[in-house]
Amino acid sequence: MRKILFVGFALFAFVLLALAAVPFFFKDKIFDSLDKELANAVNAQVYYDRDEIGLSVFRSFPQLSATMGDFGVRGNPPFQGDTLIHVGYLQVDIDIWSVLFDDNPSLKGVHLEDGQIYVKVMEDGQANYDIAKAVEEEVDQPDPDSSSFQLGVDFIEVNNLDLIYDDRSLDYLMVLSDMNLQGSGDLTLDVYDLMVRGDAQVVNVTYEGVEYLSNKLLTLDSKVNVDLEKMRFAANDAFLKLNEFGFEIEGYLAMPEEDIEMDLAFSGENNDFKSVLSLVPGIYSDSFDNLTTSGQMDFSGSVNGLYNETSFPGFQFALLVDDGMFQFPDLPRPVQHVNLDLKVSNSSGNLDLTTIDLSQFSLEFGNQPVLGRFYLKDLVSYEMDAGLKGNINLLELTSIFPLEGLELKGKLSLDMSAKGRYDSAAQIIPTINAQVGLDDGYIKTSEYPAPIEQINFRAEASNSTGRMRDLSLDVPSFGFKLEEETVTGSLQVSDLEDLNYNFSLHGAVDLAKMASVLPMENTLLEGRIQADIDAKGSYDAIKTNRFAQLETSGEMQVNDFYFADKDYPQGVRIHEARSNFSPQSINLTKFDARLGESPVQASGSLSDYMAYLLGDEAESLKGNLDIYSSNFNVNEWMTSSESPEEDTTSLEVVALPEDIDFTMRVKADRIIYDNLSLADASGVVRLKDGVLNLEGFKTNTLGGSLGFDGSYNATDITHPTFDMQLDISGLGIQEAFQSFVTVKAFAPVAQHVVGNFSTSFSFSGLLGQDMMPVLSSLDGKGLIEVTETAVRDSPLIQGIVNLTKLNDASSLRLKPLNIGAEIVDGMLNVAPFELQLWDYPTTIQGSTGFDGRINYLVSVDVPASKFGSQVNSLVAGIAGTDLSSTTIPLAINVGGTYGSPNISLANSESLDSYISNALKSRLSGEKENAKEKIAADFKAREDSLKQEVKQKAEVARDSVEKEATKLVDETKEKAVDEVKNLLRGFTNRKKPTEEPKPDPE
Repeated sequence: MRKILFVGFALFAFVLLALAAVPFFFKDKIFDSLDKELANAVNAQVYYDRDEIGLSVFRSFPQLSATMGDFGVRGNPPFQGDTLIHVGYLQVDIDIWSVLFDDNPSLKGVHLEDGQIYVKVMEDGQANYDIAKAVEEEVDQPDPDSSSFQLGVDFIEVNNLDLIYDDRSLDYLMVLSDMNLQGSGDLTLDVYDLMVRGDAQVVNVTYEGVEYLSNKLLTLDSKVNVDLEKMRFAANDAFLKLNEFGFEIEGYLAMPEEDIEMDLAFSGENNDFKSVLSLVPGIYSDSFDNLTTSGQMDFSGSVNGLYNETSFPGFQFALLVDDGMFQFPDLPRPVQHVNLDLKVSNSSGNLDLTTIDLSQFSLEFGNQPVLGRFYLKDLVSYEMDAGLKGNINLLELTSIFPLEGLELKGKLSLDMSAKGRYDSAAQIIPTINAQVGLDDGYIKTSEYPAPIEQINFRAEASNSTGRMRDLSLDVPSFGFKLEEETVTGSLQVSDLEDLNYNFSLHGAVDLAKMASVLPMENTLLEGRIQADIDAKGSYDAIKTNRFAQLETSGEMQVNDFYFADKDYPQGVRIHEARSNFSPQSINLTKFDARLGESPVQASGSLSDYMAYLLGDEAESLKGNLDIYSSNFNVNEWMTSSESPEEDTTSLEVVALPEDIDFTMRVKADRIIYDNLSLADASGVVRLKDGVLNLEGFKTNTLGGSLGFDGSYNATDITHPTFDMQLDISGLGIQEAFQSFVTVKAFAPVAQHVVGNFSTSFSFSGLLGQDMMPVLSSLDGKGLIEVTETAVRDSPLIQGIVNLTKLNDASSLRLKPLNIGAEIVDGMLNVAPFELQLWDYPTTIQGSTGFDGRINYLVSVDVPASKFGSQVNSLVAGIAGTDLSSTTIPLAINVGGTYGSPNISLANSESLDSYISNALKSRLSGEKENAKEKIAADFKAREDSLKQEVKQKAEVARDSVEKEATKLVDETKEKAVDEVKNLLRGFTNRKKPTEEPKPDPE
């Protein structure tokens, strides 16, 4: 017996040791198989670290458990910047026998913890999750090396996962945080039941710009029948809960082709009023469980039909609340007798025919009842019947709601009704009878000792006929008092066709005190505004320029104003501003301010302001403004980079308003822009139809003067253009190289030239999203005048010296030059110009591409005697040869780039061979034939380079426009980024890094 026990124990120990050793023996085989399957299966970057992968047979015996840390998938273009999934910890339970002995390895369980999934669908339908590689079907025999991996999962567990679903084709965004799910099902079958339960925090659900859900807790418990052949998903007794509002779902959703077919029914899970109350923002908090509630609730709904690009399924939802009540703990009074009967229905599938019927709405704040109703027949005729009535003592609200640090007083009255249809074309509106009032209002916070008091507001709107002409709005008085300063006013509007108005505003307000009573987050606000304005007239009189029928007078004054927030930390300070009002214009008589560190004074006027405010979209606001600054720093208002390694400031393309017609005369003693200091700057800036024009702008900089006229047009934000006419006099050449990107690109030799230049040059092209010229798009033409200059340490001069031995010096002095130049498709073409290369007459012509490539022909006439013995040996024995007045034309080709030039003699000859052939051609009378051949070879190279640069320019311009479109789309990315930042408020764990770990292979 002892022997049998010993043998059994030894056998058991052997099995344990074998099981422990299996992962180490077969680890490489398993991972090689996994890498192969991934490479065959997905078109994406899958990253993981084998050193952070563990294998065990004991963790989930008898399965083999593989664990991974920091596993992720990043997209390939066009999603190269997106991480589809990042997982902090992943455990996969694999059937060990299927790995070792079967052709089809199978999974038994997947456990995922700490991660984020980002699903993005572009406007054209491209999705970043569509990473599965297409598999060609084999008609005859299957490829033995093809993928045979089967996904049979018995159990799925997810803990602490974030999900962002950003579908731009539908304008839909859903963000879930802290997802915890458990599911099971045999995914190898075509038809199977998937059991899912779990919960998640709903951070945001937005559709077509409307936020439908935010900060809600979602709970799920469901069995879903999955039919992959029919792409049909059926829910049986599925249970969903938002906060405490639970409901059941029965039905199915199917996607047999492009359409989505659905037939779903919803029903409330319980009849507790507290459950629907949990959906109200601000109420579902830590104290929600301590709320005292009563009342009944019923919810039901259905969705039935097809969803595609042209149709929408029919639907109906109903919510009923009967005698609801809730009361916060430690507060004496409840909100009670809450009754609501809401039905939303659409049987046609056309969203414009949706009917909303809120037939009953009532509640009581303490003993103060509020009654309402709302009916909208559809979104076509806009036929409606609505009403709201109630009287509320604001002081009682503080005994109903927990308003810590806030005191409220006053009596609010509401009595409003509207019935009829809205048709702007027919000048028809619903009949309206509405009165709203607030008497003796009072607001005080713990942040400031004094209250805003004596808040009074009375308003009445009426229309008994339903015609726009008969509408009247009367606000006989409004006002408030803060300490010893008061604000009062009134407003009357009648006849929406002629827009008769009568408006007054009088009083002063201290913004710092107001901001203390009503604080704004991350905003600093100071200053005092005083206004005394009266206006009376009609839009009809404004349109017909009958200013005698308009009565407008008054003035507004701003003192010691200061504004700063996180977007504008530089701050805007207005020491003093004064303006007065007339029927024709608003006149700015004084404006003394500091924009960041830049002092600014201004005066001017705005005209047609009433037409702009009251008229249609075709009306423009006109203005004239004189602006002066002693020192304006543009850099301070340029966008800042978050990375310290990158350039700290840059501009960005901004679309200008098309309904503004402004003329601004600008003068500044000094303007700092990038690395330029502009002195005595002046000019006229005109903005009209969204195009900015600069006229007669003059300034002194870089030791000379700069004048220009031009335009900036960003009406197409993805295709911004500019047009500039430059007039430069006496600018330093090296300084221009350091300051202007166009000089760096097209005249790199300027970095080695000492002297000044002048030019009249016109050019135009595209602007990048950083407001810098797109070099490949430039076209221009002009004349460049160069004063006496010196060229030092230029690789071109040194290359010519090394080739020709004409001079030992690498420096060169040049007399004044006139150079004609033209830019076409991003290529600078220099017309032939003459100079003295040392003591030798020289002609230079050629081109420089935006990509840095150059092609120049340098023709130098050198006396034959300069070459001494080389020439003498060539002409020896030729009777009567006199070389005293003979010159040899050296033709030098310059290619490559300026920093690394390729310099050679024409026809790639050696110097001796070139001199011999040139001399023979001259002595035999074939001089012109040689010149023609050199010119033809140069033109061939020039044409070839121009064609290459043109093609490259087209590619570059396309790239810039795509980048512009991408940057415009990034406004949507910013919304997603903001949501990602919100996720950090819901969880405290470490978020996935932006940079993936390298692939182990």
